[in-house]
Amino acid sequence: MKYFSLLFSLMLTGSLSVHAQQYPYQDSRLSIDQRVDDLLGRLTLEEKTRLMMNGSPAIPRLDIPAWNWWSEALHGVGRNGVATVFPSCIGMACSFDNDLIERIFVAVSDEARAKNTLARQQGKVGKYSCLSFWTPNINIFRDPRWGRGQETYGEDPFMNAQMGLCVVRGLQGQSPFDQHRSDKYLKLHACAKHYAVHSGPEKLRHSFNIEDLPARDLWETYLPAFKALVQEGQVEQVMCAYQRFEGDPCCGSNRLLQQILRQEWGFKGLVVSDCGAIDDFYKPKRHEVSADSAAASAKAVLSGTDVECGRSYHSLPQAVRRGDIKESEVDVSVRRLLKGRFELGDFDPDEQVGWTQIPLSVVASKAHKELARQMACEQMVLLKNNGVLPLNRSKIKAESSKLMVMGPNAADSTMLWGIYFGQPSHTVTPLEGIQAKIGPVKYMTACSITDMTVKEMAVGKQTETADGSTTLQMIEKGEKTYTIAEILDACREIETVIFVGGISPNLEKEQARVQAPGFDDGDRTSIELPQVQRDILKALHEASKKVVLVNCSGSAVALTPEQDETCDAIVQAWYAGEQGGHALADVLTGDYNPSGKLAVTFYKDDSQLPSFDDYHMAGRTYRYFQGKPLYPFGYGLSYTTFKYGKPSYRDGKVTVSVKNTGKREGTEIVQVYLRRIGDAEGPAKTLRGYARVNLKAGEQHQVEISLPRERFETWDAQTNTMRVMPGQYELMVGASSADKDLQKLNVNL
Repeated sequence: MKYFSLLFSLMLTGSLSVHAQQYPYQDSRLSIDQRVDDLLGRLTLEEKTRLMMNGSPAIPRLDIPAWNWWSEALHGVGRNGVATVFPSCIGMACSFDNDLIERIFVAVSDEARAKNTLARQQGKVGKYSCLSFWTPNINIFRDPRWGRGQETYGEDPFMNAQMGLCVVRGLQGQSPFDQHRSDKYLKLHACAKHYAVHSGPEKLRHSFNIEDLPARDLWETYLPAFKALVQEGQVEQVMCAYQRFEGDPCCGSNRLLQQILRQEWGFKGLVVSDCGAIDDFYKPKRHEVSADSAAASAKAVLSGTDVECGRSYHSLPQAVRRGDIKESEVDVSVRRLLKGRFELGDFDPDEQVGWTQIPLSVVASKAHKELARQMACEQMVLLKNNGVLPLNRSKIKAESSKLMVMGPNAADSTMLWGIYFGQPSHTVTPLEGIQAKIGPVKYMTACSITDMTVKEMAVGKQTETADGSTTLQMIEKGEKTYTIAEILDACREIETVIFVGGISPNLEKEQARVQAPGFDDGDRTSIELPQVQRDILKALHEASKKVVLVNCSGSAVALTPEQDETCDAIVQAWYAGEQGGHALADVLTGDYNPSGKLAVTFYKDDSQLPSFDDYHMAGRTYRYFQGKPLYPFGYGLSYTTFKYGKPSYRDGKVTVSVKNTGKREGTEIVQVYLRRIGDAEGPAKTLRGYARVNLKAGEQHQVEISLPRERFETWDAQTNTMRVMPGQYELMVGASSADKDLQKLNVNL
C-alpha cells in the first residue's frame, strides 16, 4: 500500500505523469530497494526466469525493456562494430603501468556507453550492446600452453589483482581519470572471471574435475585476485567457471559461491554462468551431476548463480512445480539482477542518466588511438640486444635497400587484434609502421606460421586514411611455397632482416578448433617457436645477416636457439593492438626506449613444464619454478642502463634510489618481492609492489613503493587461513625476479 499511497500523492501534486510512469518502480525518486520490491512483486514465475537468462526479452505489459547481460571488453569494446582495439591483456600487464591501464578502461567504458546510448535510441539493444561487460579475466596464467592466457594479466596473483582493480574502476565509473564521473548510476558492470581455479586445458573444461588441490595453492594463488576485486573493487559481477571443483561444477558449488564468495567475502552482486555451463551439469560425457535441465537449473540457482548464459533456466518453472526449488529462492536471484539494472539506469530516461551524454565521437577517437599507441609501446619487451638496436634511422633511410621486413606476421593486421576484439577503423601493421617511420623497405612473407606455403602479398601504393594515418595497399599475388634457398636469394644484398614471426591468435584462443604442429584446439602442445621459422632464422644467421626477431604471441615462446645463436635482437611484441605497427617502429628506431618487463616466465623448452592438467603450483611460475628459465618474470632490457642503491623499509614503504647510468632517457620498473623466512613450503618469492620511474641520462631518483602490513599476508597452515604472521621476512628489491637482479633486506614484524 505504501507504494500506491506515494504514487497517489505524486499524482495529486502534478509531479508525476500518469502517462510516463504507470508503476512505482519507474519513479527514480524511490530507493532502489523500493523499486525492486515493486517490480519483483508484479512478475510471474515465467517472466522471472526469462529475466535470468543472458538474452532477456522485453516484457511489454510491465514496460520492461529488452536487455542482454553479455557484452565483451577484454581490451576494447568487442564484437560491436568499430572500436579502439588496445593491446592484449598479457601485453598490457608487461607495462607494469596501473594508471595507463585504468585510463584505457575509462576510454573503453566511454565507447561502450556511447554505443549503448545509440543502440537504445535505435531500439537495437541486444547481445554485445548492453552495459554488462564480462571482463576482466583474472585467472592465473600458470602454464604457457593455455590458449586463453593472453586474456589475463600474467602469472602473479598480486599483479592480477592490482591490474584487475584498474579495469573494474575504469569500467564501472569509479576512476579519478573519468571526466564523466557520476555518483547516482554505475557506468557499466565489470565481471571477474572465471571463478575459480581455471587455466586450461580448454578441451577438458566441460568435464574436468580439479581435486586434491592444496589449500595453500587455492588461497594464496588462485583466489587472491577475486577476493581483491570483490572487497576492494566492489566488482558488480563474478562469472563462475565451467569445470568442477572438488566434485561440484563451479556454477553449482556451494563452497565457492556461497561459503567463500558471499559469506566470507561479502559479495552482494551477480553471479553469471559461463556460456553453456549449466548444460554441462546434466549432458552426457560432461559433469553428469544433475538428472536433467530442471535439476541443473535448480542446483545452480540454489548455489548462487543468478544469471545463465544459455537456455537451461527455461526449465526453472518446471523445477519449481516439482519441488526442486521454491519460487522464493528464485526471487533471491531476480532481486539481485533487477537491482543491477536499476543501478545502471536501465529503467530511467536517458536525460536522468549522466553517462548517456557521452558523445559517439569518442569511439575510435584520436585520443583513444594515442592511448593505444602509448600502451603498445610500453608493453613491448626487449629480450635480447647485441647492439643492433636501435636501428640507425638516418643510415637506413640512406640505404633502405639493405633492410628487409620478413615473416608471417609482418603484414597481418588481424594478428594484432588478439582475441575478443572490436573492429578498428584502421590497423597499423608492423610493415606499415616501419614504412611510415623510415620509408620504403623490401618485404617478403617467406612462410606462414607453421609451414612454407603462404599467400604471397606485394606492397602497393601508400594512401592516407580518414583519421589522418597512412595505410599500405597490399596486393595478393597468389599462393606460393618458398624454399630456404629462394629466401636467401631474395635477401642477397640485405644487411638487416626484421623477421616478424611468432604465433597467432588464430591458433591460440578459446576453443580454436584447429590442428597444427604444436597446437591443439586453441591450446598448445609445445611452446617452441614453430620449426619453419626457426629454420629460416638459422639460415639468415648463417648467411651473415643481422637478424631482429619480433615475436608476436599471447604467451611465452621457447626461444633458446634464437637467444643463444641465431638472433642479434629479440623484441616480444605480444598482440599489440591497432597501433602496434607504429609502436614497433618507435621501439626499433629508438624513438621509444623499451621499458616492458615480462608478466610471465619464459621457459627454455617444453621439458621445464609440469603436466598441463595438474593444477598444483609446484614447479610452476617464477614463484615455484626451481630451474633456470630462459627469461625470468619481471625481465626486460632497455637502451640505457640503471643502477640501484641500497633499499630500506620504514613506515610501510620500501625506498630505493635508482640512477640512469646510460646515455639516453629511459624508464625502469622497480619490483619488490617478499618471502617469509623459514617458510619451507612457500614460494621462493612473490611480488608485492612495483613502480615505474622515468629518468633522463645521468638522473637519479628516490623511488618509494607502498608496502603496508596487509601485503605481508601469507598462508598459515596451523589455522588454515591467510594472515599476517609475526616473524622475519625477506624483502627483495630490483629489476626482475632473478636473484642476481635483487638486493635483499630483512624485516621483522
